[in-house]
Amino acid sequence: MNLTFSPTSPYVRKVLVLIAETGLTGIALTPASGTPIAPDAGVVERNPLGKIPALEREDGPTLYDSRVICQYLDALAGAGLYPAAPRLWDTLTVEATADGILDAALLMVYETRIRPEDKRFAPWVEGQWSKIDRALDVLETLWADHLNGPLDMGQIATACALGYLDFRHAARQWRQTRPHLAAWEAGFAARPSMQATLPQG
Repeated sequence: MNLTFSPTSPYVRKVLVLIAETGLTGIALTPASGTPIAPDAGVVERNPLGKIPALEREDGPTLYDSRVICQYLDALAGAGLYPAAPRLWDTLTVEATADGILDAALLMVYETRIRPEDKRFAPWVEGQWSKIDRALDVLETLWADHLNGPLDMGQIATACALGYLDFRHAARQWRQTRPHLAAWEAGFAARPSMQATLPQG
């Protein structure tokens, strides 16, 4: 198998952490770069949406979207990071919450890196942060017990999302009013799988 990746992508990081946690081997890494305006040609060949990660496999078409790839690799490893129902529904919801944080955080980055300065719209950026803010509050309260439970993909996705906020939006100081989430993140970030996949660039 071959995984198209970028060392700064938090969606890729989810997959790499899963690979590390499950001990899967034999997955080659192919670096890629690009933006929504100028996607990497190699990525587009694998994923018509032009997004990473993308996983080429021998037994079928290339898989894309981190959630699809993570479920596939978890099933391959038999690791149970997507547990049986009813816990499965909580795991998927926590993962979706974390990915929503990433979606909004990435849009904030694109606004300043891709959009010309005279066309940037600060209220739109703040609207994206409002989504993140609400999601963090829910992780701090409603999902605290889940995050402290057995290792699953919801936890991995959340840790990668929080790591991306530190990487790209540290000035927002998300920990300030969320002591439980901050303490949980500090513990999870110390895992070898997280230390080995710190974003670079």
